[in-house]
Amino acid sequence: MTSSMAEGAAPPPACTLVIFGATGDLTHRLLMPALYNLGRWGLLPEDFSVIGVSRSEMSSEEFRSELSETVRGFITAKGGEAGGGAFDEGVWSDLVGRVHYRSGDLSDSASFEELKGTIAEVSGQENGGNVLFYLAVAASLFGPTIARLGEAGLTEEGEDRWRRVIIEKPFGHDLPSAEQLDADILKVLSEDQIFRIDHFLGKETVQNIMAFRFGNGLFEPLWNRDHIDHVQITVAETVGVEGRGKFYEATGALRDMVPNHLFQLYTLVAMEPPISFEAEAVRDKKEEVLLATPSARPEDAVRGRYTAGEVQGKAVKDYREEPEVAGDSDTETFVALKLGIDNWRWAGVPFYLRTGKAMTRRDTEIAIRFKQAPLSLFKGTNVREDVPNWLVLQLQPDEGISLQFGAKVPGPAVRLGSVDMRFCYKDYFKTEPSTGYETLIYDAMIGDPTLFQRADMIEAGWRIVQPILDAADKGDLTTIPYGAGSAGPKEADELLTRDGRAWRSLEHQP
Repeated sequence: MTSSMAEGAAPPPACTLVIFGATGDLTHRLLMPALYNLGRWGLLPEDFSVIGVSRSEMSSEEFRSELSETVRGFITAKGGEAGGGAFDEGVWSDLVGRVHYRSGDLSDSASFEELKGTIAEVSGQENGGNVLFYLAVAASLFGPTIARLGEAGLTEEGEDRWRRVIIEKPFGHDLPSAEQLDADILKVLSEDQIFRIDHFLGKETVQNIMAFRFGNGLFEPLWNRDHIDHVQITVAETVGVEGRGKFYEATGALRDMVPNHLFQLYTLVAMEPPISFEAEAVRDKKEEVLLATPSARPEDAVRGRYTAGEVQGKAVKDYREEPEVAGDSDTETFVALKLGIDNWRWAGVPFYLRTGKAMTRRDTEIAIRFKQAPLSLFKGTNVREDVPNWLVLQLQPDEGISLQFGAKVPGPAVRLGSVDMRFCYKDYFKTEPSTGYETLIYDAMIGDPTLFQRADMIEAGWRIVQPILDAADKGDLTTIPYGAGSAGPKEADELLTRDGRAWRSLEHQP
């Protein structure tokens, strides 16, 4: 949601936001800047408070001071996820004045009883009113934290109050653990209280995929196996693990990115038109895509691991030399997959997915390659091959859409040249910097789950990648080294070359 979209929205009802893990990077870098933007756009409740909870001992005043220093930097720093804009002292002063802090141990039930009293005090209501809990904590704490919230009566709803929980990724580490986590959480919460967040879905271009497809008569008739040759989805990062070795060793690129980020893009591109934009109608169609996708085959997957190299002039050490990474680690920092969808629209159309760290450039895009036109028209001319037609939905670094097609090169000879038509969100709509979390936090406050995942969608995604996880655990699918600053291991190219196709080049894209 940008300020232009905010024009048709109303502030949510009065509520308290409780952030567990409030002293972490997520709160400072993304959550508080997102709340600042919502305040700037007039989309915070009039009666709104934030309670930060973490193990660190500090007062509310100290917490506010710490936030003021870091958030200001994230908002004003050009090129950052939240940055590039002027800082509105009045908006921030109003927001930070609503922030409170309580130290607490999430393994101690007494902390939750104390939190219950703090919520009542801050909200000014004996029953605590509406509360949105945000779990910005380690995935291993999701289940136990929700269980203790339930024991303290903090998840109980009534006619005059709602209780909701936002859960960060990764949701489980494989299919059995995801199923167990869902079972544990659903003992305490109903499905409509659970908001499994994926910040990719807060980006304007992602939200616009459905509007682009279903709101234009030009494209939807072509969105099928008769006209589309294949689809490539890329999420490439230039950063390495950046001091998160312990987390990455337990997670890896596949668990971290594929069942959530990449599958969100995959389902939005491939879904059938929903009967409406109501939450369940949209989520049903996205789940249908996952259910129609056969489990990935190990022979259609490549796992990679970056070695020492240089990314955009900066030296990058070998992944195995990163802090808290095993010297013989086989954790993947790159993964590429070939998938297919067994339904009428997409039968025979391959979807190629790749994601990796320490790659040559930052790029998140969905690239749709249309089938070649017959060349019989150009017999007797210099035209020997068609210009490829690409429709590219760009998410990062600059959100926009481009269309590549062929046109005659000026001159007496008949030659085809490639032409790019580009649309950039920030230039056309004059959008302001945002984190992507604004829309998601706002939707959780108003109870709209459209952009959040259901339990069945989470489990369907894990089912698809489970054979890859199993093959890696058995040592049948080991990581292949690739130099930092490259486009990934050469073996990833073979997923496409054996089908007569090739990845779009990361090195030569603008």
